Formats: sequence, C-alpha cells, structure tokens
Amino acid sequence: MKNLLEKFSFRRVILALADAFIIMSSALIANFILSFFNSEISRSDMLMSFVVSSVTCCGSLFIFGAYSKLWRFFHKRDYLSCAYGVIGGIIIACGFIYIIRKNVNINYACVHGLISLIGVCLFRFLFKETFVTFSDSVTKSGKKRTMIVGGGQTCRMILTEIKNATESSFTDDKVSAAYDPVCIIDDDRSKIGSEILGVTVVGTTNEIIKFVDQQHIEQIIFAIPSCLEDERKRILDICSCTKLPVKVVPFIGNLIFDNGNTPILTQMRDIKVEDLLGRSPIKFDNEEIRHFIYGKVCMVTGGGGSIGSELVRQIAKYGPQQIIIVDIYENNAYAIQQELVMDYGDSLNLTVLIASVRDYYRMNRIFEKYKPDIVFHAAAHKHVPLMENSPMEAIKNNVIGTFNTASLAQFHKVKKFVMVSTDKAVNPTNVMGASKRCCEMIIQYLSQQRDCYTEFVTTRFGNVLGSNGSVIPLFRKQIEQGKPVTVTHPDVIRYFMTIPEAVSLVLEAAAIAHGGEIFVLDMGQPVHIVKLAENLIRMYGKEPYKDVEIKFTGLRPGEKLREELLMNEEGLRKTSNELIFIGQQIELDGEEFIKKLRRLRNAANENLCDLVVEQLHEIVPTFITPEEFNRAEIIKHSKTEFVENVRD
Repeated sequence: MKNLLEKFSFRRVILALADAFIIMSSALIANFILSFFNSEISRSDMLMSFVVSSVTCCGSLFIFGAYSKLWRFFHKRDYLSCAYGVIGGIIIACGFIYIIRKNVNINYACVHGLISLIGVCLFRFLFKETFVTFSDSVTKSGKKRTMIVGGGQTCRMILTEIKNATESSFTDDKVSAAYDPVCIIDDDRSKIGSEILGVTVVGTTNEIIKFVDQQHIEQIIFAIPSCLEDERKRILDICSCTKLPVKVVPFIGNLIFDNGNTPILTQMRDIKVEDLLGRSPIKFDNEEIRHFIYGKVCMVTGGGGSIGSELVRQIAKYGPQQIIIVDIYENNAYAIQQELVMDYGDSLNLTVLIASVRDYYRMNRIFEKYKPDIVFHAAAHKHVPLMENSPMEAIKNNVIGTFNTASLAQFHKVKKFVMVSTDKAVNPTNVMGASKRCCEMIIQYLSQQRDCYTEFVTTRFGNVLGSNGSVIPLFRKQIEQGKPVTVTHPDVIRYFMTIPEAVSLVLEAAAIAHGGEIFVLDMGQPVHIVKLAENLIRMYGKEPYKDVEIKFTGLRPGEKLREELLMNEEGLRKTSNELIFIGQQIELDGEEFIKKLRRLRNAANENLCDLVVEQLHEIVPTFITPEEFNRAEIIKHSKTEFVENVRD
C-alpha cells in the first residue's frame, strides 16, 4: 500500500476524486445558500449539475496542470492552475446544461464556482499544512531532502542504492541511508512528469532554484558524470546560488565499477572551486613527458613547496633515475620525503638536501656530486606584500638564487633548465613580480650565450588554487572559523589554474622546449575574486553578506586590479598543445643587462632597500607603480562600460 501511495499517478486519481467530492459538495452548499433567496434549482437539475460539473471541472483541472505538480508542494503560483481549472470547468458545465435544458441559473453557477474554487484550493493548503507536517515528522532522522540533477543511468544507480539501504534493516550503508530523494531535474523535457524508481522528474536545470524553494530541498546531487565542461560549469553555478551543499559524481572516467561493490554514493565528493574555473581541465601528453623524464636525474629546487612538491610527485610517476629535492625549509622537505617513501619505498631513488639557492658554493657542490640532467627551478619568495616590505630578500632569493642555479646548470652541462615564473612578471607593479621578470631575463640572457649547452625554458602561469599563498586556503579558514571573508577590492580579477595543471605545464614545456622559450597557458576567462569568495561561501551552505560577511580591505601594497599573461611586445605562437603558447622573447642587450644585474645584486647584499627598488626599476623597464596601472585599468573599464551602455 505504501508503494502504491508513493506513485504519482495513483495520487493523481486520489486528488481528482477529492476534487469531484468538493465540487459536488459545493453544489449542495450553493443551492442551500440560494434557497434563502428563492433561487435554488430543482432536484433533477441538481443531479445533472453533480455529474456534469464534477466531470468538466476535473477535466479542466487536468488540462491546466493542477495534477501535474506534486500536490504536497503546491506553491502560491500553482493555485492559479486551480482557479483556471475550476472556472473553465464551470463555464463548460454551463454550456452543456444549456444545450440540454435550454436554460442556465447564472446565480447558481456563480456561487457554485466560487465555493468550488475555495474548496479545491483550501483542500490543497490544508493537506500541505497538516498531512505533510505529520509525515515529515515521522521521517527518519538524519535524512536530508535531496534533489538529483540528471535523470540518466547514474541517477537510477543512485536511487537503487538509496532504496536498497532504506529497505535493508541490516545495512551498514549509512551514506546511502542519509538521502531522501525528493525530485529529479533533467533538461530532456520529454522526461518531465515521468518517474524514475518512484521519484518524479519535475523540471529543467534552469528551474533548479525554483524547485529547491518549492520542495524544501536540503542538498543537491550533481549526477551527470559525462557532462561537458561548459555545461557542467553552468549547472554548478546555478546549484551554488541555492546556498545548499552540492555533491558531485566524478567524471565518468574516474568512476569505479567493480560489479557493484563500490557504491556510486561513496565516490561522490563535495563541489570544488576548481569546478567553477570556467574552462576545461588542461590535458597533457603523458607519453611525451614519460619519454623526457624516464631514466634521467631530476633536480627540483623549492621541492618542498606547493608547486615543487607536486612536481616531485609527478616526476616520480615517470621512472626517473633519481630525484633530488633541494629546499631551505626542512619541514616541507621532510613532509614530501615521507610521502614518497610511503608511496614508493626503495623503488624510488630519492635524495633530499637542505640547501639555499642563494649559496653558490653549496649549490655548486650539489651539481658536482649529483650531475642532474634536468633542473626544475621552483624555489622563490612569492608573497607580494611581504616582498614589498623586504625587497632585498626578493632579490637575494629570486634573482641571485636563479642566477646561481641557472649559471651552474650551464657550467655543469645540465641538459634542460626549467624556471617556474608567474603572470605577476608581466608589466609588474610590485617587487615580487619585478624580481620574477628579472629572473626571466636571466634565463633569456643565458640562453643567448653562444656556447650554451643547456636548453633554458620559462613557464608562466597565473594563480594556483590551493598553493601556499593562494586566496582559497585563506577563504576556507575564514569561513570555517566564522570570520568575515576578506577581499582586497570588488573589481580584482585573476587567472586561476590547479596545482596539477601548473605542474603538468612545467613538465610538458620541458619536454617540448628547445631553449629560450616562454611558455604561456591559455587559462580561459579571468575570475572575479569576489565571485570566487561568494561561490565558496555558498559551497559551505551559507549565504554571502548574510551568513558570512565579505569585507573589502583595500588593495595591498603592489597589488594590481588585473593580472596579465603576456606583454604587448611578446606575441604568441602555437605549440602542439592547443592551450599552450610560446611568447616571443624581447631583445636583450647582454652586456648592459649584466652591469645592471651587478648593481642590483650589490644593493641587495648591502640591504639598501630604496636603492634595490630603484635598480629594479632600471633593470625591468616595464616595472611601474600599482597606482599608475590601476588608474589606467579603472579608466579603461569605465570607457568599456560606457560604450556597452551606449550600444544597449
């Protein structure tokens, strides 16, 4: 009986019978009221009204969609279908009666219609307020009302798992039993109104917010693992606006199907910020990278950092002869060492060295002893505000450290040297960005040497999600501690990529480089930081500005409103990967560059802060103040906005 009641088609019949009873009862009440005014109709006319009006009203209610909605979740707008249905039914009934009797009591028809309309709407309202409240009160604790987005095979598998967990009294599957599937969303309109294992498909993805509100949804499952990336982002953007927790079924290639032993629900994960990047994940040629790495001695400076440690992880997969991690921070170096020992044991030839790239003689000994074939240079100071306060440290670590490591690589005939750069090196407005641009110039200078054996390459990309210094860990910490989320400026936008993407770019660049190139990743559309913060807050099931405050703290020292990936002079040419481009190097006067570099080094070693900044401006001609850059950006943005408004 329970399964019968749960079927929407059976509920339609019950609701139609209830409406018929209400319409017939309304006929009696209407005639009773009119009897006080001597306007009642005869018994035979009453019998005819019973039959005709109940049939026509129920038919009209069906046509206007009063039975196509889940009756326990009737919304205010849905009562209009009841009004149209009852009024239409009474008018049609009057037409039939006039044809048969050649006469219609208009007073009776109006009163009957009014009472029927009140009765039909009141029944739905009372049912919602009483029966639903009662039935919800006896629902198992711990279950959350769930909307499933996607009405395909994955949805069916999820519903089967939930049903099995619910029906089995011995199940240990607490994950499956915690879901109460209420409705399904699917963009195939032919499915709307149909059922999948007793759960109704109610609407399309554009109606997600509407049905979340109507049906009191508490969580959403995104169950379209084969969804294209653009469509995936669009739907997840809508889901994030509901302020509800969203669970995502992984891409179809990542799902595990082992004869049903691994449930789909246990493979789901929470929505990640990476899902909202606005572009497809970058794909790389793993075979080309494997051929490049296999059997080589690979050194990674800054190997304990967020980028460096991921470099080490990925290099380890491709069968290197040896990996040498060089890092000044022992805790990070120890952490990645223990992770690799746990994963690979003795099968990976791993050496971890505590050393600073600033120390030329220490680095020289390392090159002499281990003779690396490939060097990945990821060691750098990268926190913009901190380097504004200590510019000499940015020069010592970033510039001098890069010159030491790169020149030693050339001297010891390292086959390839790959430097990790940043979009902040493009038209820099801060010391950190200018120091990294200087590093790029060092790599270019060395690659131009006539007797250069080493192939030098630079990789340049934007902000890395989850890296040390990224805004995401800070935002997460602020939300979890109940503090306001701090954004520097409402108009700040950045390019973003994931750590694996950044590292894969470095590896592929190294594999296809011939020396002297700057590799740039097409990172799609830039992301507004404030939008990123709002989406992250929603992913925690909270509402921005209401549950979690967003505070604008003002631009930090040296901070740009908008980052760039390429200088105007550099241009672009394609590579074998359609999302990786090569920027053309700008001509460099080697002798003049080395003179300026010496002056910069001397100023840094003498800790002359103002002189360091002055020399940095001299060596990097595109280094401007953030005030100049941001002023120009605001003017450009205002002009663009004005033109768009004029067009509209």
